[in-house]
Amino acid sequence: MPPRIQSLRRLDSVPISQLTRTLAQSGRLVHSSSRQNVSVPSPSPVAAHLLSSSTTSAHTPPKAVLARLPTATVLRSYLIGRMSSSPALLGLCLTVLRKMLESKSYLMSVERNPVLAKLLRSTFYVQYCVGENKKEVQRNTNVVRQLLGYDGIMLEYALEMLEGGASKAPTAEETAREIEVWRQGMLDTIDMSKEGDFVGLKWSGLGREALRLLKSQQDPSPAMLSAIYAACDAAAAKNIALLPGAEEEATNAGLEKWNNMLQAKYNTNGRAVMYTTYQCYLKAIPGRLAADLERAQKGGYTAGVKLVRGAYMASEPRSLIWDTKAETDASYDACTAAVLKKEWNHLVQQPSPTATFPSVNIILATHNLATLQTAQKIRQNQLLSSPPESLPRLAYIQLLGMADEISQQLVQAPGKAADTQARVIKCMTWGTTTQCLNFLLRRASENKEAALRVEDTRRAMGWELWRRMKGVFGLA
Repeated sequence: MPPRIQSLRRLDSVPISQLTRTLAQSGRLVHSSSRQNVSVPSPSPVAAHLLSSSTTSAHTPPKAVLARLPTATVLRSYLIGRMSSSPALLGLCLTVLRKMLESKSYLMSVERNPVLAKLLRSTFYVQYCVGENKKEVQRNTNVVRQLLGYDGIMLEYALEMLEGGASKAPTAEETAREIEVWRQGMLDTIDMSKEGDFVGLKWSGLGREALRLLKSQQDPSPAMLSAIYAACDAAAAKNIALLPGAEEEATNAGLEKWNNMLQAKYNTNGRAVMYTTYQCYLKAIPGRLAADLERAQKGGYTAGVKLVRGAYMASEPRSLIWDTKAETDASYDACTAAVLKKEWNHLVQQPSPTATFPSVNIILATHNLATLQTAQKIRQNQLLSSPPESLPRLAYIQLLGMADEISQQLVQAPGKAADTQARVIKCMTWGTTTQCLNFLLRRASENKEAALRVEDTRRAMGWELWRRMKGVFGLA
């Protein structure tokens, strides 16, 4: 056996410094539209298995399911998985990202230190973000659509304000400027998206005054409402759905109030323009979801439901969160089953004797394979007795740079075409490197909390690297 193939079998033992040098020579993620070094399947149906426990697992993905990914993407994902599996290296990475976010020194400033900026852009930024400007974003999203086969994208402007960033009250001029930056960023994001896409947003991105209003559950100011309506009108005109992210629980009651107001205004004719994101690691979510579903039914509008597990565990009061991951998983699956079947259950309980289910559009934003298997089994059973157009609209969404093996299994599943109401979407964030720092910090923290899932992706990328290396020597 050639020495290079033997060395790939020992890939896990290769020093990360050596992999980093290789990665630096391998080009960018989807920021290059070149098809070189990409193994692209033929246009004929892909011989991949359905997502069922009997045919596939995260440890052994279907053969060549990752073949569409550029080699640079596979290698970078493997490298980041290796780093994330080391508590010391991941801890160092988190520390450096926080320093970049908080420090005013030249050495730690992404905007002032070109060496630091290039290092960040060529690693974490390019793994999880799609570009800094319209030209770059459109080039890269076209690669995702055309080369990787996704049904659409979710594009999100990175600008946001976390709860800890509002210690100083803004002046009226600063508030107006923050609102205008958000408004223009939203309109730019909608402009870069295509019909049927999704656009993510952060209400806190409206600035420090918006964060104060959200925490006190007050309505948006007239200036904020004008900016919000401008974004909603533009999205509705282009048949684009807006996905406000859940944030820290201190602001969630306020932002859910804003979401419900906008759902009542825009979610007409069976299609959701505005969604609400439910973080299922919170114990209160099944009850809040049930109440919102009843509100939509009484109001005669479509409920937009986006389910996530949650992204603020490190900063939330622990008493608000389920005690175990198993309980979080059970909550997520119960919420999923309720909206897919349009039936109340043991967790998403009927809030009043007269409550019935409204029209609902659903987004399952998850990297959890078991959850996706469960959801697909529900849909497959429904398709046995119901025409696909009678089922709720459904989108499966995973983040750019994460769980690509699962996303590609969804894209290539032979039964996918039968469920015409379901789509596979890739979520990507755009903005300057500085604007994306909060987002990148959360992705690094998520890797720390989801070590097993990161390990699954690392293994899948290792399998794909080994497959490609064998192909180089004609041993595939």
